[in-house]
Amino acid sequence: MSDRKAELERKKAKLQLMRDEKKRKEEEKKKREDAEQAAAAPTSSESSDITALLQDLGIPPAGATPVSQPAKPSPASVASKEPTLSTAPVVPTSVSPQTAKKLTFSKVTQTNVPPREQVTYSKETQTPHETLEKDVLTYDDLHHTDDDADSLDVAVDMQHGHMQHGHMHAMPHVEMMKPALTAEDLAALEKEKEARRRVPELSDEEKMYIMTTEEFQRFFDRSSRIMERALTEEDVQSIFVDYTGGEDGDNEGDAQAGERLKLNREFFDERWSKHRTVTCMDWSVQYPELLVASYNSNDDAPHEPDGVALVWNIRFKKTTPEYIFHCQSPVMSSCFAKFHPNLVVGGTYSGQIVLWDNRSNKRTPVQRTPLSAAAHTHPVYCVNVVGTQNAHNLISVSTDGKMCSWSLDMLSQPQDSMELQHRQSKAVAVTSFSFLTGDVNNFVVGSEEGAVYTACRHGSKAGIGDMFEGHQGPVTGIDCHTVPGQIDFSQLFLTSSFDWTVKLWSIKEQKALYSFEDNSDYIYDVCWSPTHPALFASVDGTGRLDLWNLNNDTEVPTASAIVESGVALNRCRWHQSGQHLAVGDDMGKIHIYDIGENIANPKIDEWSRFMHTLQEIKNNSSDRDDDPSSLSSMSSPLR
Repeated sequence: MSDRKAELERKKAKLQLMRDEKKRKEEEKKKREDAEQAAAAPTSSESSDITALLQDLGIPPAGATPVSQPAKPSPASVASKEPTLSTAPVVPTSVSPQTAKKLTFSKVTQTNVPPREQVTYSKETQTPHETLEKDVLTYDDLHHTDDDADSLDVAVDMQHGHMQHGHMHAMPHVEMMKPALTAEDLAALEKEKEARRRVPELSDEEKMYIMTTEEFQRFFDRSSRIMERALTEEDVQSIFVDYTGGEDGDNEGDAQAGERLKLNREFFDERWSKHRTVTCMDWSVQYPELLVASYNSNDDAPHEPDGVALVWNIRFKKTTPEYIFHCQSPVMSSCFAKFHPNLVVGGTYSGQIVLWDNRSNKRTPVQRTPLSAAAHTHPVYCVNVVGTQNAHNLISVSTDGKMCSWSLDMLSQPQDSMELQHRQSKAVAVTSFSFLTGDVNNFVVGSEEGAVYTACRHGSKAGIGDMFEGHQGPVTGIDCHTVPGQIDFSQLFLTSSFDWTVKLWSIKEQKALYSFEDNSDYIYDVCWSPTHPALFASVDGTGRLDLWNLNNDTEVPTASAIVESGVALNRCRWHQSGQHLAVGDDMGKIHIYDIGENIANPKIDEWSRFMHTLQEIKNNSSDRDDDPSSLSSMSSPLR
């Protein structure tokens, strides 16, 4: 209890001290305010001091009358000449009847004004011997606005914010100007320009070095192609197409509606095509005007490469190939890599798969498969790229019945391989193959013994499936129906053979639907039209090209053409547009035919008419089977 009481006493004492301190501060503050008010108000003693000071200087106050002298100020106040504050001001004994003028102190401001700038002009004569540049007076743009005033030379007094300048615009400034040139100076400059334009003479070593550089070879190759196109063209066209990745061009066909088959042009190179057989052809999807053709060896030129692949261009009238590729083995098959417009694939007689790139300066393959048991060791007559843009493979089949699947990025070993054998018998000697429309798994193959097989890449039925017998000789060509339309005919396919016949098949039936027997020689190839559902082409050993429109006639071709030299025609390939047909012969020449519009372009009812034609063919086939007398006439395809 005593501690609590002592604590309260201490707090009371502390509170009393705080109150005293606050009271003292208030009193001091009040005294300071009274002193300031007293100092601000003029007193009578100050007025007396001013009057005495003026009288000492001999200046009488204005309107003053004799008055009594006020009391003398203290010596301290006179010595300091400063007004002082006293608690008891001295009141003068006598005051003038008129109040004296009050004087106050004022601050004096000093301002420095720069003198006006004097602009002088001097007139001088320019002489050619002077080397110093003249100072020429020019004026600012008179279209300045007030916003541009900060860019002018203005003197500003930063203390008071006053701008000291004259006119805001058209202020002069100095610009350097070059001296006038004499005739000798102009002549010297002209000589210097001429020397700069003159091409320096290179030595033989320097020329050889430049010619061997990759940059020069690329430039020369590109320029020579453009010049060659320009020299052969009569009409103004785009001759600057770059097939290594440049712009795409539309194919301009000149097929006429009134003609069924018209020879447009021929491709032949004296060095690379002569005495070689055209073994395969393929059109580019990305560049429809480009056609690649493969050739076998030339026995008359043993020092030339055995295998050749040439890329021809139907867009321009040039007669030389766009690209020349070769390898050390005859090329038996070739195609463009569907999703890689710069790559060309070739299958060789030795079993190697070779890959060329038109972006490379070399004519030799940039990739090739090994000659080993893991890959092909027999001739490869079948190559094709199947799949989609993001998932595709190169499929190859050799005559020993081995099928391989490759990635175009790596040809060192196949991704997958399969032996094509029918019912565990000997391997099928494949001569041709074709994938069903829109299918990357199922395909059909033709063999040397004349049989046709269905096959599958994956699944429980991988390998050879059904067998179709009908040909009496090796199958030379096979092609599946690819024309989309109102009715699906993807189950149909055609085959050609040494037995002088072309046969129409369906994968749903074991027997041939129809046999076309109008030829009198080996038929080397057959191909469906890519646009017309009932139109196909075939070529034979007599140099004859036939177009068959099954909706018009199944006994005789709708149109035929025979090459002038009468050489055998080995291969035929339709252009994607259906307006052109490429035909290759056994002398190395390629013939480009234009197809008449009345044949190439299908009518709306062509699909339904073709369905009716197929039904008639099936009905006639069943009638022949029921009539034994008809078998004797069908025993031989020869006429």
